[in-house]
Amino acid sequence: MIEWSQDTIDAFRQTLLDWYDTHGRDLPWRRDHDPYHVWISEIMLQQTQVNTVIPYYERFMTWFPTVQELATAPEARLMKAWEGLGYYSRARNLQKAARQIVADYHGQWPQTADGLRELAGIGPYTAGAIASIAFDQPVPAVDGNAFRVFARLLKIDADIAKPQTRQIFEQVITRIISPDRPGDFNQAIMDLGASYMSAKNPDSEHSPVRQFNQAYLDGVEDQYPVKTKKPRPKPVAYFGLVMPDANQYLMEKRPSNGLLANFWTFPLVKQADVLVATDSGDTDSGDNEPTDSEILELLRQYLMTKYGFKVSLKPVQGRPVTHTFTHQKWTITLLQVIWNERPDLSYFPGEWLNVTKFDQIAWPKVQEKMWARVGK
Repeated sequence: MIEWSQDTIDAFRQTLLDWYDTHGRDLPWRRDHDPYHVWISEIMLQQTQVNTVIPYYERFMTWFPTVQELATAPEARLMKAWEGLGYYSRARNLQKAARQIVADYHGQWPQTADGLRELAGIGPYTAGAIASIAFDQPVPAVDGNAFRVFARLLKIDADIAKPQTRQIFEQVITRIISPDRPGDFNQAIMDLGASYMSAKNPDSEHSPVRQFNQAYLDGVEDQYPVKTKKPRPKPVAYFGLVMPDANQYLMEKRPSNGLLANFWTFPLVKQADVLVATDSGDTDSGDNEPTDSEILELLRQYLMTKYGFKVSLKPVQGRPVTHTFTHQKWTITLLQVIWNERPDLSYFPGEWLNVTKFDQIAWPKVQEKMWARVGK
């Protein structure tokens, strides 16, 4: 890592902020410095592109214009506002934090990064963004853009996949950040990282900070930032059960914790839970792998044993539905359920939902994919 003199730091600040004043992105949450607006936008922007976020942000502000209204909103309406953004724990933490602000802080925002981190779902980056943009605190907001920009500017070769590396970048940026315009400085870094110094196909030749980009000047820009690869998402196979009855479908409400907490989906059964029966010699095949018909029979028995459902099963034509989360990749084989008798739902975590109500229910993306296959 190279170190800049104070003269270089001063020149970099001036160059960066002059460019930002002329070319900074015009985004709806930048039209004031309201901490509520900064907060909602930053949480939405996690794992999501700016162009995708804009309409969500504008609708969210129409539905929940103040932190007080967010705190008291019904969860179903909050989830509907968030539908399609994914990572739904973000939305639940928004409401938890809103309730903290109303109840514990009497509606007043903490104005320091340390104070903001006491709120649910606010980590070091979001705290730095709110503190600098809304309250002019000279603290860094270290996200993927900041890692990439400063790794290239200063040839920092610390592995950004390691949690302890954040401290290195925070110390470096704290020395460089503009004490007079910290919020604009952090937002300029965001814009720089999204344009001239993007992860793929950067255009450093025309970058406003070209002369400060040591990795580019040395011809090694593609080597920064240093980041070890994450493990691939674990594959998990499911059966997705399509259970119609007239204009209704039997839907399952997911548990209150874990992936897709409290969302409605078609009933999902892990294939591993069904196939464990083959270990007991329950199939007649001499092969190690059960046949498709044997698997369907095992699933039929599973549904009878667990829920008391008496059914026949028919595969839905087409390829399985796939959906990737951060740590898991789901592959869902859809099966049409034919009732042999009206089910008793005493042991089933769900209920019949009429298709006319589907547009009022917040669905996770994976359910949208399943419905797109069968709901025509």
